Amino acid sequence: MSEDICVIVPTIREYDCVRAYVENARQHGFDTSRLHFVLVTEDFCETDEMEAMLEEEGVAGEVFDGTRRQTFYERHGIENYSHVVPAASHAETSFGLLYMWAHPRFEYGVFIDDDTLPHEADDFFGRHLQNLAYEGEIEAVSSDEEWVNVLYQRADEHGLYPRGYPYAAMDESVETTTAEVDDVVASQGLWTNVPDLDAVRILMDGDLDGQAQTRTSRDDFTGDFVAAPGQYLTVCSMNLAFRREVVPAFYQLPMDDNEWDVGRFDDIWSGVFLKRACDVLGKQIYNGYPLCEHNKAPRSTFDDLTNEVAGLELNEHLWQIIDDVGGDATTYAGVFEAMARELATREFSSYNNGAFFNHVGEHMLDWLDCLDDLDGLEGHSRVSTPADD
Repeated sequence: MSEDICVIVPTIREYDCVRAYVENARQHGFDTSRLHFVLVTEDFCETDEMEAMLEEEGVAGEVFDGTRRQTFYERHGIENYSHVVPAASHAETSFGLLYMWAHPRFEYGVFIDDDTLPHEADDFFGRHLQNLAYEGEIEAVSSDEEWVNVLYQRADEHGLYPRGYPYAAMDESVETTTAEVDDVVASQGLWTNVPDLDAVRILMDGDLDGQAQTRTSRDDFTGDFVAAPGQYLTVCSMNLAFRREVVPAFYQLPMDDNEWDVGRFDDIWSGVFLKRACDVLGKQIYNGYPLCEHNKAPRSTFDDLTNEVAGLELNEHLWQIIDDVGGDATTYAGVFEAMARELATREFSSYNNGAFFNHVGEHMLDWLDCLDDLDGLEGHSRVSTPADD
């Protein structure tokens, strides 16, 4: 088969994780000729060694440091939009989305963080594609706070809430039902070992090394599920597959490289926007397996707190601001543009760093313009077309 899966890996040091994911694919009989790896890195990193690794593993791919990203922008005539991908930030995963959009052969994208490994028991790529193709009954989760804790299945025992879950939505009452799904556009795999928590929750767990004393295991995940329509959930990009169609509404937000020092919410806020678009368009986000092992390196919890605190109040309110926006749109771009304009034009001075919302909204609009320019280059018009049925 031709390459139809773009695997996007932001990395500066632990790029050898790619070997484990390729080996997992081979062990489970997954056709590695479908995979094209895009390693997003920095000028000071081992780009030659990364390229050599891809060659040694016999898989297709490219390595993009800062200089090579700039060359990509210029070659594709989008250098005026290079600011939509922030410098030296995990949100550089957005570059991988641009790369996908510039190459229409990619029907699927996969985000993998370099501090993760696949579980030997799980067919990592095969299970994600199976989830994206799933049609049938599945558990649907909701709460009286309109938020679903993706760790809800054993929350009574471990008490964990993931990074980005609003503090005001804690202590929720959870309800589970069975729903019929027929149009899954994203598959979020969850994580064992180090849970994906924010710094405040890590501190409350008694850990000063940025990890958390409480760990998760396979036993903490008892089945797959979706968040019911009208419910939000945290979406973490460390283990995530998605269909090409969602790219206009899945921009990884401009974190870290901004005057307000807001960081660490790029994938979280992109998930909020994607869930709103899915609800409007009748799509679903599938959650659960395949699991990955998250081996977060020790670092100061207070460093993470410094990166997160500037956006904590904003995170409490973002979902409420966009919750009733774009309801009459028929495309991902249409919903995303409505949310972008709401953020770009409203006044948010009542919040700490409220002007960052305006900054985000303006970048979201630039994101859509950038995709339009990439469409024009490739002779496609995918941004404005209706979502696939």
